[in-house]
Amino acid sequence: MQFEVWAPEAGRVALECDGVRGALERDAERPGWWSGRAEARDGSRYGFALDDGPVLPDPRSRRQPDGPDGLSAVVEQGRYAWRAEWPGRPLPGAVLYELHVGTYTPEGTLDSAAGRLEHLAELGVTHVELMPLCPFPGTHGWGYEGVSLWAVHEPYGGPEALKRFVDRAHELGLGVVLDVVHNHLGPSGNYLPAFGPYFTDTHQTPWGSAVNLDAPGSDEVREYLVGSALAWLRDYRLDGLRLDAVHALVDTRARHFLEQLSEAVDALAAEVGRPLFLIAESDLNDPRVITPRAEGGLGVHGQWNDDFHHALHTALTGEGQGYYADFARDPLAAVARTLTHGYFHDGTYSSFRGRHHGRELDRARTAGHRLTGYSQTHDQVGNRAQGDRLAAQLSPGLAACAATLTLTAPFTPMLFMGEEWAAGTPWQFFTDHTDPELAEAVRTGRRREFAAHGWKAEEVPDPQDPATRDRSCLDWSEPEREPHARVLAWYRLLIGLRHAQPDLTDPDLDDTRVAFDSAARWLAFRRGDIRVAVNLGTEPAAIPLGNRPARILAAWEPVRPLDEDGVLRVPGESSVVLLQE
Repeated sequence: MQFEVWAPEAGRVALECDGVRGALERDAERPGWWSGRAEARDGSRYGFALDDGPVLPDPRSRRQPDGPDGLSAVVEQGRYAWRAEWPGRPLPGAVLYELHVGTYTPEGTLDSAAGRLEHLAELGVTHVELMPLCPFPGTHGWGYEGVSLWAVHEPYGGPEALKRFVDRAHELGLGVVLDVVHNHLGPSGNYLPAFGPYFTDTHQTPWGSAVNLDAPGSDEVREYLVGSALAWLRDYRLDGLRLDAVHALVDTRARHFLEQLSEAVDALAAEVGRPLFLIAESDLNDPRVITPRAEGGLGVHGQWNDDFHHALHTALTGEGQGYYADFARDPLAAVARTLTHGYFHDGTYSSFRGRHHGRELDRARTAGHRLTGYSQTHDQVGNRAQGDRLAAQLSPGLAACAATLTLTAPFTPMLFMGEEWAAGTPWQFFTDHTDPELAEAVRTGRRREFAAHGWKAEEVPDPQDPATRDRSCLDWSEPEREPHARVLAWYRLLIGLRHAQPDLTDPDLDDTRVAFDSAARWLAFRRGDIRVAVNLGTEPAAIPLGNRPARILAAWEPVRPLDEDGVLRVPGESSVVLLQE
């Protein structure tokens, strides 16, 4: 079997495979690369020793059976017999569902999560978006401190379990998207610096030295990241990737890394004959991220839209601290602006940043599905001091209003696991660091962060306490009980309407018209012949919708048809979806 590794600064490189060591040769055609052959089979343990140093795991390891610090293992990708014939599911028309494998079920494995996929098929979502799967220290964690960007966390089940999960999802008609982290790795278990200039001090990020995208040696680092992305899509038959915090990818080269990656993904889609897509988490509010390459953009197919979340959150909860401040001045106006403009900050002044932020979308040329809208995500729940969900703050009626706005907005909707039944379990920040110093630093750092906002140390869950993770696991008995069952039925109804009514997936952002009354706390908008009315106030609201006849498609509380004067009477903390003839 052929082995190879990029180690441009090494004077000697040896391969150790199944206890047998042999020297590798420099590759005459690829500077910095070493290669050689050795007897190996699926499961063979191996690693590389640089200049007679310790044996280290392969940077391109497909499996780490003993965790990030152990030897790598050979994976013969062709051994798995795929069952499902899968044509793929594109991003337009999608309903995404963000899922964390380690807390979706108490068992916290890919196989146990696969056993709950029928719930998602019945719910009506189209794609499962898995939070990061790369190996990280310990058993439980969010996954954003992973290493070995080509491997699957062993406690989740390893590579074969991911294939079984994807196969089962495809059998049920569900696409699978994976959250990947290119902006930092580790720190624990990260051996890349020993092999080459994977990081650079030219730029600094919140996690330290930046991933090397533009300094000397960056050609190979970029190929490393692109190769990892393509491997997930090709070897595991994934349908898309979510790119974590692309604003932290510092790249001064004329051809941005995201452009290179999107071009490679589009080429792979043409090769395999099924749609593949990228969704970026971006804090830039820069339309160029989602503008096609042919039009001068970076060619990413979609992006998370935090502005919609922030506006909706302030309207629902009244919170106005931190980055919510600009949205809290007039929350319903902020919701209306995001529904009609996509971004809230599109060149406007951001008091949180102390500067102007963003750039206006060309709504005539930007399809609505390129923006992902949500009322909750792992970030917006888990980064709260106690990991409390919206359901802990809102009545079932307001939770239903959040669902209505998310699932009828002109964006690609995304749900966070358990949201669909207003889960009573929190989703807290938890880690399982094996390095005692790092564990203590994370614990004290988090408590210090929230102490600045008035939280006592004992009120902030200890990330290293196993009970913090256990509290965050979904309770699968809840969907059968009230009020959870009613909320779940509402989500199913709205998702069904989104699939059945073409106006709800119309890509034209310019077609949305909004009216609102900040004092009475109601908002209504039109998308084609669909009318959506939401009353966030506690008192009934009289919402003028016009004199055209209308048929009620969904109502959280019973409502009468439109009055003769075209006014809809909506009960407090309730929402209605109508079809006007």
